[in-house]
Amino acid sequence: MMTSARTSGLRRATDVLILGATIAFAILWLLPVVWVVAMSLKPNTELMRSTAGFLPVPFTIDNYIGLLKLDTVPRWLMHSLIVSVTMTILVLVVSSMAGYAFARLEFPFKKTLFMLVIAGLMVPEQAVFIPLHTMVSGWGLHNTHFALVMPRVAVPIGVFLMMQFFRSVPKELEEAAAIDHASRLTIFLKIMLPLSVPALTTLGLFTFIFAWNDFLWPLVSATKADMYTVTVGLASIQTNFAFSEGIGAVMASAVFASLPIVLLFLIFQRFIVAGVAMSAGK
Repeated sequence: MMTSARTSGLRRATDVLILGATIAFAILWLLPVVWVVAMSLKPNTELMRSTAGFLPVPFTIDNYIGLLKLDTVPRWLMHSLIVSVTMTILVLVVSSMAGYAFARLEFPFKKTLFMLVIAGLMVPEQAVFIPLHTMVSGWGLHNTHFALVMPRVAVPIGVFLMMQFFRSVPKELEEAAAIDHASRLTIFLKIMLPLSVPALTTLGLFTFIFAWNDFLWPLVSATKADMYTVTVGLASIQTNFAFSEGIGAVMASAVFASLPIVLLFLIFQRFIVAGVAMSAGK
């Protein structure tokens, strides 16, 4: 009894320490975010004296109003939305179909093809920028949504994630459907895809975040200001804002670009938790 009580007390103390350390790291991670938000809500006259402090006193939204007055900002937001949504849909379609094929179908050179897909994880994206730029330029596709989306549709980690999920689904479900004369496509669409909603949601959210925050390829491919995404567009005006509008406007642009991602995460966080928990449980 004494040993059991000591063990229970030790576990409880360990849990408290882990929880305390997690909270401390979370606070440290949030401090820069709070600081940026606070500076975006301060007048630039105040920021010229000092940028210290986590409270927006005095308070103003003039920095955001000045940002929204730019005619190009709504256009940049629309480009980012089109690119992010289109890329997310295509990545989910390609990854789910390829993952199901690798998990359940038998076809020639299956292992070789899968090894090539996994090898894609080891190739840094910067290594293919020059041939990709040359190819897209030769086709005359720069400054188009096609050029911003299509090079990012094939995602090896997405294929691997969906393959692992489909492998964890009991084969008996497919066998029962096959007995009822369901085709392979029907099994995929009506049985496997509904079961994979948590995994698809997690992959879709991460894809959308990556597409929204992507900077390097849009910077290379979109050379006209009318085709900028929000990350490239806001970065292009930050230098001018820092001199003409002040540091508060720069911080407001950072918050403005991050806000859609934060809202998206808050809306779909329960699906992310479900997907991670399901993966850990399996």
